Amino acid sequence: MIIVPNNRLVHTFSIVACDPKTGEMGVAVASKFLAVGSIVPWAQANVGAIATQSWANTGFGPDGLRMLSEGKTAQETLEALIKDDPGYRQRQLGIVDKHGNAAAYTGVDCHDWAGQVTGEGYSCQGNLLTGPEVVDAMSIAFQYAKGDLADRLLTALVAGDEAGGDKRGRQGAALYVVKEKGSYDGFIDRYVDLRVDDNEHPIRELKRLLGLHRLYLGETDPNKLRPIAGDTLQELVTHLIRFDYLPTGEYSSYTEQVKKALHDYCAVENFDTRWREDDQIDEEILVFMRGK
Repeated sequence: MIIVPNNRLVHTFSIVACDPKTGEMGVAVASKFLAVGSIVPWAQANVGAIATQSWANTGFGPDGLRMLSEGKTAQETLEALIKDDPGYRQRQLGIVDKHGNAAAYTGVDCHDWAGQVTGEGYSCQGNLLTGPEVVDAMSIAFQYAKGDLADRLLTALVAGDEAGGDKRGRQGAALYVVKEKGSYDGFIDRYVDLRVDDNEHPIRELKRLLGLHRLYLGETDPNKLRPIAGDTLQELVTHLIRFDYLPTGEYSSYTEQVKKALHDYCAVENFDTRWREDDQIDEEILVFMRGK
């Protein structure tokens, strides 16, 4: 008789995928489970992505990435992991390698409904779902979604949730995407690493967090640069006065005083990547100010 600790039971739906054009790889997951993002998603740039769930064997994450880095395909890695696992009948696993090969496994003892759909560059899998329509919806949504990999993964997760999701309800969700030098400072591969550990609407909250990630860490769109003059200057000054970065007064040009006030504001609000030394402002900063 195989005894598996109860704290490993992770009913969930997830998607693993890669974008060969950008080199991005990632996982999106949702579940009626606290901090599901600390268990299910694993990924490494130029290697692959893995989702381990159901009676989750967390060792599948690091062990699988090591096998992929050594040259095994997604299918070969999956078979090797399952072969050496005494609890294989209760496991669920999705893998994609750097070449876009996808593989998935659902043990016969996973709770219904349980299964997967694989395609070129992705795999959707889930257990204790309302039905197969969950992974089917995720697959279709991912294939037709626009944007970068993070956007497409989140679109698939939303589709799975709207199709029924985890039959027990909602609690946690996570989005994890890696790419070479993808971090804030460019030193590691962690590009997007967002988690909602405990929330009534975790996927909705995850979508909000991705929006903030784009705002704080995204690059300025040249089409959204506005000269700091005229109405733009007056709006900016009004906000800076309102936030106590400027004293009340008349400001007819983008003076050093106004520039310093804007710089201080950007430093406090973490707009490091959107601050400019010239006389233009990223429109996203103004949009943010309006919402305060």
